Amino acid sequence: MTTRRGTLGRLPAILGERRFRRFWLGQTISVFGDQITYLAVPIVAVLMLGATPGDMGLLTAASLLPALLFSLPGGVWLDRVHRRRRLMVFADLGRAALIALVPVAFALHALSLPLLLGISFLIGSIAVAFNLAWMTMFASVARREQYVAANALLNGSRSVSAVGGPAVGGVLIQVLGAPIALLADALSFLASAFFLSRIDAPDAPVEHDPGSIREQLTSGMSFVLRDPILRPSILGVATMNLFNYCYQALFILFATTYLHVDPGVLGLLLGVGAVGGVIGAVIGPRVGRRLGVGGAFTLALVIFPGATILVPIALGQPYPVVLALLFLAEFVGGLGVMILDINGGSLLISRTPDRLRGRAGGAFSFINVGIRPIGAVIGGALGTLIGVHETLWIVTFAQLSGLLWLVRSPIPGLRDLPDAPD
Repeated sequence: MTTRRGTLGRLPAILGERRFRRFWLGQTISVFGDQITYLAVPIVAVLMLGATPGDMGLLTAASLLPALLFSLPGGVWLDRVHRRRRLMVFADLGRAALIALVPVAFALHALSLPLLLGISFLIGSIAVAFNLAWMTMFASVARREQYVAANALLNGSRSVSAVGGPAVGGVLIQVLGAPIALLADALSFLASAFFLSRIDAPDAPVEHDPGSIREQLTSGMSFVLRDPILRPSILGVATMNLFNYCYQALFILFATTYLHVDPGVLGLLLGVGAVGGVIGAVIGPRVGRRLGVGGAFTLALVIFPGATILVPIALGQPYPVVLALLFLAEFVGGLGVMILDINGGSLLISRTPDRLRGRAGGAFSFINVGIRPIGAVIGGALGTLIGVHETLWIVTFAQLSGLLWLVRSPIPGLRDLPDAPD
């Protein structure tokens, strides 16, 4: 990674550019708050509202279902919006207000599972617009030759937050209670809105004659599914995510109820284990240079899902072994997901033409994020029908089936970032 020497020592050169630095700072603070919510909301549902496995599947699905419902029309709409940065600021403010409703409802003794489901759905709906605009903003604050370095920094922040976030979240939950701890995430969205509002990057151009609504709705999906590089990469990740979210819907329930890990200990364990993500963010670009972007992407599709197999193994083991296995699952999984996101994210952005970023981003979200609530519901249903432990065994192995999409594709041999087609 290119570096420069300054007052803080050796720093990635792209941090010397004000536009990207403000973008990175806002995202760093926001993802740190997200880690608290990731731990606090399931704990509120399980320990305070008595959620069942089916309820946990619905809760996970509620925040992800908007991606399935709104990604395609959202991408079409976004390609007609000029001030996308302002849209992102309003989205952050809206999410801060919705997160703050949970502690308010708790203080008023009005907190319930339906309310938690509704808030999760609304936050997920706003997140669709924010995430679709994010790819356009990224392309405005980073040049093509900086994509891998920029993705490494952004994913590195996510990894660092995964180290400190659960630990801090666990302490806040123990001291203040899970609902009050969510105020930290609300404040992080306000910080993100502040930094985004101070970016002076130009907004993306708007296509003046994008065609009919039907053509716009299908053009992004058609582009993604016909492209020989994007199709296998997005379908491989989506297949993995289908089964990974079966797993995610049950993980907190399994760890706290079946493995008897206290919330504070679980938060600390996840935080320490997430050091693997920090290491992955550092070595992700190097792995891409050594194996090629496609080779690194393929390797990560093995490492990331393969690590979760350690979790169902933990049942029935001595308590120290349980903690060690959960740590290893988080550490190795974090390492893999960073290599995947850095190289895979750069591949998707470089392969997408500017004029199609909104619609193609909608297609990405519809396939990759839209599959997640389906996985969460399936996970919750299977957990109810055949048992949580049995479901975890099935879905952890099933995640590896995403590799099948790469078997006859050019991705494993791809050395450099591909150009966008005309």
